[in-house]
Amino acid sequence: MNRIWHPGKRTRPAPRPAGTLLSQFTDLSGIPTTPPPVPEPADDDTGGRRRRGGKERVNQASAPRQGHREAGRGWSAVDASRRAPTYRATTSEIGGLFPLLASNGVPAIGARLGYDTQSGGAFYVHPTEWVLRQMVTNPNMVVFGEPGRGKSSTVVALMLRMMLFGVRSLISGDVKGEYTPLLRALGITPIALGRGSPHRLNALDLGPIRTRWTHWPAERQREELTGILARWTRLLTALAEAQGYQPTVTDELVISTVLTRLVGAEQGNDELRPITIPDVVRQLADPDDDLWQQTRFASHRQFVDHTRQITDALSNLVVGPLSGLFDEPTNFDLDWDAPVQSMDLSLLRSRGDQAIAVALTCLGSWSSMITDLQDDGDVRLVVRDEVWRQMRLGLRAVQAVDSDLRLSRAERKIQLLVMHKPSDLLSVGAAGSQEVSIAKDLLALCSTRILLGQSTRVGDELAEELALSEREQAVITGWAMEGQGRALWKMENSPGLKIQTVLSATERAIFDTNAGLRAPAAAPSVAGPARPKLVAVPSSSSSNTGPAERGEGPSTGAAPPSRVNGAPARG
Repeated sequence: MNRIWHPGKRTRPAPRPAGTLLSQFTDLSGIPTTPPPVPEPADDDTGGRRRRGGKERVNQASAPRQGHREAGRGWSAVDASRRAPTYRATTSEIGGLFPLLASNGVPAIGARLGYDTQSGGAFYVHPTEWVLRQMVTNPNMVVFGEPGRGKSSTVVALMLRMMLFGVRSLISGDVKGEYTPLLRALGITPIALGRGSPHRLNALDLGPIRTRWTHWPAERQREELTGILARWTRLLTALAEAQGYQPTVTDELVISTVLTRLVGAEQGNDELRPITIPDVVRQLADPDDDLWQQTRFASHRQFVDHTRQITDALSNLVVGPLSGLFDEPTNFDLDWDAPVQSMDLSLLRSRGDQAIAVALTCLGSWSSMITDLQDDGDVRLVVRDEVWRQMRLGLRAVQAVDSDLRLSRAERKIQLLVMHKPSDLLSVGAAGSQEVSIAKDLLALCSTRILLGQSTRVGDELAEELALSEREQAVITGWAMEGQGRALWKMENSPGLKIQTVLSATERAIFDTNAGLRAPAAAPSVAGPARPKLVAVPSSSSSNTGPAERGEGPSTGAAPPSRVNGAPARG
């Protein structure tokens, strides 16, 4: 009989049985494709299906709870090689079939910091290699995170492990003294500035340029001296701006002229003279006739009246809270062969936030000049903790940080900014000011963003400033808040990676920022509690050493000298 077609109606095809479907994928020879028939129960065997009173149950059980214990019902042994064919392929080929087995795309080169919780693979960090492989446009990094979420431990772990790849670290102002335990574990004595410390740092120190001056040709001398004088001029005008005075173009010309005269560059001397901030103040307060005439003032009185405010602003560095710290010659030498150099400013906390900000500015200018003159060719990781303190001094302080970030590739530096939240950058000036505009653009100069746990409000700020997706924001406010060292690593526009930083037992003891909150030991020894030490793996040539040298017994000789970050006073 012919089938009648009705418009608007579709006939459903007959369903294909399981045997037909399985036969298209594998060989079914010897494998049953249909379940065996279930024998019907006898009429007198109700099997408990009737309730009391002779009524049959409505919800009858069709099979036991764990299935029928027989072949073809899930309980018989199965030959997997006959059920499905076996294929062999390389991991690169199979990654296209199973994308969940693919890695996160970060090359396995650099410091192994932890693991990627999404792929389960190890996570490696090497900012300069990322630039060379065109993964990012600059090597700079920025860290955001609430207190206690693991910012310091992540930064210190990165510093320690990057040492194995020839990257030295410079901590340009350790405000809270969090990096001092690491230096002591490495046998390095940090330089401390502040109350009770004998160290002094001349913000206008010539550094290595003084000893190399005579070996340079005249063209190189002019080039280096011009750069250093420009750096000093920016520093002094920024310090004057921190005192509430806005320097003018004329002030900058006067400062540059005074610096040139004091250092002895205009006379073409074979050797440069060391100068300090008090020397500049004296020249401004009591100029000679050549100075005020050279700067095109009509009289001595006009020069003094015009420069009175900037003179008073610089005088506060000599007689104010920072007196004795940056107004005397430098009395230490940094050990540039050490893997880490640090300036501990924790002793300055009692002098106020402005004193710390001025100290950070002086250290930033001084350390930048010193590292620029190093010809070792090493890449340096410059850690700038709580950089927002320095940028609060004014426009010139913000411009100095901006300049350092822009020149990081040319100067072979990895600038690492450590902050709590994005609003720290908005506190450097009034809303809509030039300072705030430049500070917000600093995030664009840091290609790698390390985002640790944050509250929901701060997470909204990060999502707006860094263009995070909803899932990435949920990682910061959710998963990253459930443990220390958890962070979303986002490299420019690439998807963020959920990274867990892993620390060893020794590293956890050294990086413990909560050590001051714990109760002291019950009976400390006379020499003080033992601090974990980072020791090198002994070579094969040291197998013949005695027990004392291997640390197995007491030694009667003197202990080997520690590697110091600052050498004894010069002269």
